[in-house]
Amino acid sequence: MKAVLLAGGLGTRMREETEFRPKPMVEIGGKPVLWHLMKFFSAFGITEFVVCAGYKGEQIKEYFLNYAAHNNDFTITLGKNSNLVFHDDHLESDWHVTVADTGANTLTAGRVERIERYVAGERFIVTYGDGLADLDITKLLAFHEGHGRKATITTVRPLSRFGLVDVEGSLVTRFREKPQMDDWVSAGFFVFEPSVFDYLRNGDDVMLEHEPLAQLAAERELAAYRHEGFWQPMDTYRESVLLNEMWDGGHAPWQVWQ
Repeated sequence: MKAVLLAGGLGTRMREETEFRPKPMVEIGGKPVLWHLMKFFSAFGITEFVVCAGYKGEQIKEYFLNYAAHNNDFTITLGKNSNLVFHDDHLESDWHVTVADTGANTLTAGRVERIERYVAGERFIVTYGDGLADLDITKLLAFHEGHGRKATITTVRPLSRFGLVDVEGSLVTRFREKPQMDDWVSAGFFVFEPSVFDYLRNGDDVMLEHEPLAQLAAERELAAYRHEGFWQPMDTYRESVLLNEMWDGGHAPWQVWQ
C-alpha cells in the first residue's frame, strides 16, 4: 500500500516560513514535517510514498535526491577525481519515494488525480503534508476493509481555539480553557479504493473535501473513522512552535516509531 502526501499548497497562513520553502519542509526538531509523517507511516509497514509537490516543489525533490547527504556524515574528496563516502547509514533505506510535480496552483482533488498512474489499481491512503496524529493505521485500515465502501475519512474532535466562559444570567460560573469540541472535523488520513478516481476527473480547481467527497457521501460510499487521540495540524507559525516544543520536550504523540 502507498501513502499519498499532499505537499503542494501555498501555506499562506504560515508566510513567516513558507515564503522560502513549502510548508511540508518546515522543520520540527530539525527534520521536515514531511519526514515525521513518513516515519509515522513506516512504523505501520507503509514505506512506499507518493509526494504531490507543487509550490517550491524543487526543494522537496532536492531533499530526497540528496537524502543521504542530508541525513549522514560524509567525506568528499574534491577535484577532478572526486570521491564521496557516506559514514554509517540512515534508517530509511527501505523507503520508496515518488515525487510528482502536480502543479503550482492545482487544488487537492487535482493533485490526487494527477498521481493516478502511481497508485493505479490499488487501495491507497491520502493525507495532508502538514498534519500529525497518533492514529492507529492498522485499525483504520481494518475499519475500511470492514465496511466495504469506496472511501474512509478520519475525523477528530479538535480543541476549541478559545477558552470558554460559562454564564448564568449575568454571573460567570466558570472558565473552560480550550475544551474539546462536540463536533467532528476531518483530520485527513483518507483511505481510497481505486474507483475514487472516477470522482476526481477534471479536478484541478476542486478541493478534495468539497465536490468529490460530498458526492461519495451522497451515494453512501464514504465512511467516517473516529479518532479519539492526538491530532495537530500545522496551519500557522504558532502551531509549528507548539509542535517543536512537544518534540523538544520529549512529548510528541505522533512519534510511534522507535
